[in-house]
Amino acid sequence: MGEMIDAPSVARDEMSTAIAPVFDAAALRSLALEAGADDVAFVEVDRPELAGERPHIGNAAPWTRTLMSFVVRMNREPIRSPARSIANLEFHHGTDGLNGIAREIVRALEKKGVRALNPAAGFPMEAQNFPDRLWVVSHKEVAVAAGLGQMGIHRNVIHPKFGNFILLGTILMDVEVDELGAPIDYNPCLECKLCVAACPVGAIGPDGHFNFGSCYTHNYREFMGGFTDWVETVVDAKNGQDYRHKVSDGETVSLWQSLSFGANYKAAYCMAVCPAGDDVIGPYLADKGKFKRDVVKPLQAREEEVYVVPHSDAAAHAAKRFPHKTARLVNSGLRPWTIAGMLRSLNLVFSRHNAKDLNARYHFTFTGSEHIRSTITIDQGKLDVADGHVGQPDISVSADADTWLAFLRKERGILRALLTRKIRLKGNPKLLQAFGRCFPS
Repeated sequence: MGEMIDAPSVARDEMSTAIAPVFDAAALRSLALEAGADDVAFVEVDRPELAGERPHIGNAAPWTRTLMSFVVRMNREPIRSPARSIANLEFHHGTDGLNGIAREIVRALEKKGVRALNPAAGFPMEAQNFPDRLWVVSHKEVAVAAGLGQMGIHRNVIHPKFGNFILLGTILMDVEVDELGAPIDYNPCLECKLCVAACPVGAIGPDGHFNFGSCYTHNYREFMGGFTDWVETVVDAKNGQDYRHKVSDGETVSLWQSLSFGANYKAAYCMAVCPAGDDVIGPYLADKGKFKRDVVKPLQAREEEVYVVPHSDAAAHAAKRFPHKTARLVNSGLRPWTIAGMLRSLNLVFSRHNAKDLNARYHFTFTGSEHIRSTITIDQGKLDVADGHVGQPDISVSADADTWLAFLRKERGILRALLTRKIRLKGNPKLLQAFGRCFPS
């Protein structure tokens, strides 16, 4: 292996006259497996599937030519446990272990003269970018492009052998590799819908629709936006008694635990119940009823608080499907700071339930700090966001960008903005009210 890595062939980079080393994929794979990875594949940075990742990869490591994608297996039973402390222990130690493996791979590559770096598997991330993208590279996108699995309807990568009980890592390298992976030609996802049945906030629809806002608000309550919402609760409390009225002692201690030992995932039930993967599927195929009783039912029956935004799809789902779970009404903490970011995020918090009876086209014109025109069409639970003004609007909204963002963040009232002409409407104002109900946060 050493000779194969120490004596690479060379290839001329089409983008320049530089000579790029070409390394043996088998040798690199052995290096990663010896470091502790369970599966490894490679994908070139110019792969079309990674077009959206290239600018971010370029910001972190503009010299990147090839990405090494690798997976590390997690222990299944801890993830499935209704005692979420056990599951979180597996997540935290598994992620720490993966980052350690990535570090060892980079160390070994550097010894061989290869320029390489390893973005974190989870946190820490580029948190100063919140609420926009925090991660350096999307490990899921890279893993799928490299052929280490496909995305299931629960939005977890499913490895053909290990199922979704994996953690993903990526190494950015300045060399080319003689054998590259390609997306696998089938999806291991069984579409059994057990993830749909287990999700306490209905984030995964039977038709494959995914409500990011519902998942984010509950499962990631003690991360990012949920934490900022808690901080504002502390600030707004009149005194200790008022704080305890708003936040239970159990919630406060859970937040202390997250700060001390790593943020707690509140569910991840979709991963826990997934039976896909050659190493995982046996018990499910042998007795589907028993699998549901042993794995799915305990999570469904678990008494717990479910964090939901008022009037959201998740609030309606929790009350209907899980009456023994207590809905805890909170703010998601997702606040827009740019118009461009707001438009990108609309599909993440869109409420199909609140939009099921709405059929309207909105023309937005933003001025001031951002000059953007957009057309947003809501058609009976379906959302379309387009650049520019398209078609005939049912209502037109012209707004100063900063004023509109402050209105969305509940820092300014709509009435004053209308009176000062910072926001102007042409059409039925009730359509704007209906629009707001479609994006609870």
